[in-house]
Amino acid sequence: MTTRLLTACALVAFTAVAAQPASAQNFPTRQLTIVVPASPGGAIDLAARLIGQKLTEAWGQPVVIDNKTGATGIIGTDFVAKSAPDGHTLALVASSHAINPSMVKKLPFDTLKSFEPVIQTHVVPLMLVVSNTLPVKSVMELKAYGLANPGKLSFASSGSGGAPHFSGELFKSMSGIDMIHVPYKGSTLAHPDLISGRVSMMFDTVAAINMQVKAGAVRALAVTTVKRASVAPTVPTMAEAGMPGYETSTWGGLLAPAGTPKAVVAKLNAEVNKILQMPDVRQRLVDAGIEPGGGTPQQFTDFIGTEMVKWAKVAKDAGITPE
Repeated sequence: MTTRLLTACALVAFTAVAAQPASAQNFPTRQLTIVVPASPGGAIDLAARLIGQKLTEAWGQPVVIDNKTGATGIIGTDFVAKSAPDGHTLALVASSHAINPSMVKKLPFDTLKSFEPVIQTHVVPLMLVVSNTLPVKSVMELKAYGLANPGKLSFASSGSGGAPHFSGELFKSMSGIDMIHVPYKGSTLAHPDLISGRVSMMFDTVAAINMQVKAGAVRALAVTTVKRASVAPTVPTMAEAGMPGYETSTWGGLLAPAGTPKAVVAKLNAEVNKILQMPDVRQRLVDAGIEPGGGTPQQFTDFIGTEMVKWAKVAKDAGITPE
């Protein structure tokens, strides 16, 4: 090989190596879109809007929030999976992203391989609440009552396949209780039946149910996360209430399409980590019953994988097969 050819090859190699950091330095070059695969008003929608506003302020590019609802988040998430892998189109998914493989036989994307996880943005604790008509005041009393009255208990959820539904199934499995699942089209639609005693209990987000708890309309027994919820500090965790090893939540996190340059993912991760530490952002989230997240892309990747394994086991134990 001639010296001239060697020099040319070296120049090409240098240009290829130099191109990626340069593209990250210039990123974003146009409008960003954060797809929220759910309707406006929920935790992932609030997180997306807060993050979008701060990204606009930091980078000077508009951020559009696009709510693409349907099929427990699959429609909106699939749109992002098939978008250009340049970091300008992102999805802010919820915990259903890790549950869907246990519910849907053939997804239009691979839950892990079709995306570059960017960052876990938040966690929303769930709260185990019971009807005031039920003669129990603790998780252990609920377990004892359920074991003594097989088939008498029922648990409501915001719909089949979400974290509230699977939290109930996990409770069934760990406690050995025989109880009936009653799905609703949204958690607030279940509240009147819970208050009246038509259903016995439910796992609902702290944000959705805490007002009913404070009003005395239902009784809170525990929260499902490792730590107590900021907006309900007197309510014990499930572990504190006598069920060590029980941990669930609904959560949110940003995904980019597979193939998005690592340097672009790293830039997004660094900026969103910074945003999640801002006092005004943290306060908005905490006031809504949402615990701010953070961490590295690898940590979020590992977390999604762990969640998929956990929920697959819950589905198997509950006899749920993908359809």
